[in-house]
Amino acid sequence: MKKQLVITGARRARNAALMVAMGGALSAAYATDGYFSHGYGMKAKGMGGAAVAMTDNAFAGANNPAAAAWAGDRMEVGVDLFMPTRSMERTGSTAGINASVSSDSNQFYVPEFGYNKALSKDLAVGITVYGNGGMNTNYAGGQINCGAGPANVLCGSGRLGVDLTQLVIAPTIAYKVNDAHSFGISPLIVQQQFKADGLQAFDNAPGFPAFTGAPGKVTGNGYDTSSGFGVRLGYLGKISNSVNLGASYSPKTSMSKFSKYAGLFADGGNFDIPENYTLGASVQATPEVLVALDYQRIKYGGVPSIANPSSNSAPLGAANGPGFGWSDINVWKLGAQWQATPALLLRAGINVSENPIKGSDVTLNILAPGVVTTHYTLGGTYALSKEMDLTLAYMYAPSNSVSGSSLFNGFLGGAAGNERISMSQQSLGVQVGWRW
Repeated sequence: MKKQLVITGARRARNAALMVAMGGALSAAYATDGYFSHGYGMKAKGMGGAAVAMTDNAFAGANNPAAAAWAGDRMEVGVDLFMPTRSMERTGSTAGINASVSSDSNQFYVPEFGYNKALSKDLAVGITVYGNGGMNTNYAGGQINCGAGPANVLCGSGRLGVDLTQLVIAPTIAYKVNDAHSFGISPLIVQQQFKADGLQAFDNAPGFPAFTGAPGKVTGNGYDTSSGFGVRLGYLGKISNSVNLGASYSPKTSMSKFSKYAGLFADGGNFDIPENYTLGASVQATPEVLVALDYQRIKYGGVPSIANPSSNSAPLGAANGPGFGWSDINVWKLGAQWQATPALLLRAGINVSENPIKGSDVTLNILAPGVVTTHYTLGGTYALSKEMDLTLAYMYAPSNSVSGSSLFNGFLGGAAGNERISMSQQSLGVQVGWRW
């Protein structure tokens, strides 16, 4: 009877958690490794994001579908309080547009949900619901004067900013081909939403060049939505009793276009999700200590709206129109966990990535200053009972900045000067897990 009550309660909690995660993930916006999260699931987040060779969580759909074959019957639901600080500064302008301003909206709640079920000793299924990433900025208006009265720092009217969010639902199936190796697949059901405000200067405004080929589809059109389908493939091998190897791969996910912003994003509003892959290992160094290391490659360069240089001479919205100028990046994730007591597991990690943004593209990236490169993490899990545990994770990313010449140089009757964008981050997450 007690076991049945645990299973029934878990099912009810699972259904409630799924509704919360699906309803809330679209309100989350964040950026860490570029605009991908530094980790998925609080256990991974406490270890710098290292997870591709781990089997202790229900987030196989986000980390490695093959891990579902080893994870057992479990469910985890969590929420991360993400706290980024973003700012820009313009100096040396002889056109009167020097500025220094920070983005508002510095707290975001990022929910996540994972469920895993073993159908047999070799076959398992699950579902993961998570926010893949996002970009959000919200700068006050009236900071400078671009010749037609008070304006925001990009010479538009009113507040300046963007809001991009991505919700991913990843059902998963995994199969053990033998006692040491498994393969898995997760179809990815993706929904995006986006809005931009305060970009009138790029919407062929009087006194500015004709930046866009689709005027009226650059700014101030409210939220637009985009959907698409992708896939994540995974492998996990138990090479020995103490060593796991893992690999995960997701090709570029083609998304429907943001038609309301066809004059902003290259190729008529196209904003696909980049190809990415991860390789990693975990080692049980002692009975109490485990170490995990992941290498991830995120290929931002394969998405024109993200990768095209902002200096491209074609109009905004054209196939080769200006973008954010982001490059492919390498990410290294190193984590360790220590079984301090039978009930308490402690974690620490570091996540180091390349910066995707170059100084030559600094102006447009005032909207999306994803320049942090190092994340330090701490975490832990406490067993409340045999069936239930509580996990905490904390992340700190120290400030990093990129500087370059302003895109407005030559347009405002004088030198626009140099610009610097900066970002730092903290996050604090909590997760409740059930096993049965």
